[in-house]
Amino acid sequence: MLIAVIAACEIGFWVLLAAGMVTRYLLRQPKAGLVLLAGVPLVDVVMLVASVLDIHRGGEPAFKHSLAAIFIGVSVGFGHQTLKWADGWAAHYMGGAPRPVKPPKKGPERARRERAGWFRHLLAYAVGVGIMVGLGLLSGRGYDAALGPAWTWTIVLVIDAIVSFSYSFEGAEPEAREKQSV
Repeated sequence: MLIAVIAACEIGFWVLLAAGMVTRYLLRQPKAGLVLLAGVPLVDVVMLVASVLDIHRGGEPAFKHSLAAIFIGVSVGFGHQTLKWADGWAAHYMGGAPRPVKPPKKGPERARRERAGWFRHLLAYAVGVGIMVGLGLLSGRGYDAALGPAWTWTIVLVIDAIVSFSYSFEGAEPEAREKQSV
C-alpha cells in the first residue's frame, strides 16, 4: 500500500507542477496557478504521513520507508530549484518570456553553482536520513533496515562533493592566461 502512495505522490508532484504552470501561463490565471503550485509540497506531507502511519500500524522498517524518505529529502533539497526551473521554461514556452539563461559551463560562476548544488544535496541527504532514522526509532525495531539505502547515498554524496568542489580548483583558461601575460 505504501508503495502505491509513494507512486501516487510522485505522479501528483508532476501533475500539480504541470497544472500550476498551465493555469499560470496558458490560462493566464497566476493566482490559481500559484494555489496549485502551493499544493506541490503537500504531496511530501502525504508521503510522510503515510510512512508514519504504516510504521505506527506495525509495519516493519523496509526499503519502501527509505524510498519515501529519499523522495521527501530530495524534494526538500531540490524542490524550490525544480519549481524555479519549471517556471522559467513555462514562462518562456507558454508566456512569451525570454528563454532562460543557460548556466555557465566554466569559471567561478560554474564553481559556485556546483557547490550550491552539493549543499542542496547535503540538505536532501540530512532530511532523508533523518526521516529514515526517525521511522526506525518510531517502529521500535531499530533503523537498520530503513538505513540500508543511506550507505549507498552516502557514497553518492561523497562523489558529488568531489566532483562539485573540483570546479573550484579549475585554473584560468589558456587564452585568458595568454592575454594576461601580454
